[in-house]
Amino acid sequence: MKLATVGSVAFDAIETPFGKTDKIVGGAGTYIALASSFFVKQQSLISVVGEDFPQEVLAELESKGVDISGVEIKHGEKTFFWSGRYHNDLNSRDTLVTELNVLADFKPVVPAQAQNAPFLMLGNLSPDVQLSVIQQMQQRPQLIAMDTMNFWMDIALDSLKETLKHIDVLIINDEEARQLSGVYSLRKAANIIREMGPSILIIKKGEHGALLFHESNMFYAPALPLEEVFDPTGAGDTFAGGFMGYLAAADRIDFDNMKRAIIAGSALASFCVEKFGTQRLKEVTHPELQARMQEFVSLSTFQL
Repeated sequence: MKLATVGSVAFDAIETPFGKTDKIVGGAGTYIALASSFFVKQQSLISVVGEDFPQEVLAELESKGVDISGVEIKHGEKTFFWSGRYHNDLNSRDTLVTELNVLADFKPVVPAQAQNAPFLMLGNLSPDVQLSVIQQMQQRPQLIAMDTMNFWMDIALDSLKETLKHIDVLIINDEEARQLSGVYSLRKAANIIREMGPSILIIKKGEHGALLFHESNMFYAPALPLEEVFDPTGAGDTFAGGFMGYLAAADRIDFDNMKRAIIAGSALASFCVEKFGTQRLKEVTHPELQARMQEFVSLSTFQL
């Protein structure tokens, strides 16, 4: 396996100004695996679902080269469920329902075939759970990336800081970067956070793009202006999956290749928001993805 991912496989119910859904498939692990499958075919997904989760969804992931032997199915229990309503600007949302179900006592087990994966992606889970996955790897991966959120900063800051000591890349949004660092300037925040452990920091700014901080280098990737945005759920996870999938396929983690990986993740995230849930990601073709990535190049290329 080139890439191992731990993250939730879940059900979502979403309401936006453009419509609403009943229960649809979601979860960080799902979006990450789908996005990374555009680049890498040898990857493992580690998660947990209840017996109510449709087997055909797992089979579809498997058909894209995702090893699902690390997805535990708990019989007699239900899959994690989240329901939310987005405001008109789509940048803020209200959580309506959260049912942890099988995720309440999730203790991931890394399959033997994934324990030597050179790339490891830790989806947004408890920092103690994330650290337990790192400790199960037979040798330290070449690159460990991690997502987290302000919820863990509020209730598990000490555990979060301990886990940060063991990773290479932290992927968070601008609000989370400011909370974790305690400063407003994102450049200052990047320096403070990287002193906590991760040598590389990616700060997502939603519709305003993403910043990459790597050693003394900084890169800004714009967001592609879209005519319509239906559902931002999963866009951040899709970004992370595209980023890690691109790096794992290239097996290069220098700054220039990370810039390309940022664009790959941004391009896939721009597709993700065009329809509800994972629907658009499952429709995208490789020529469409290449064309979308070229749009990002054209958007920001100029000469002095």
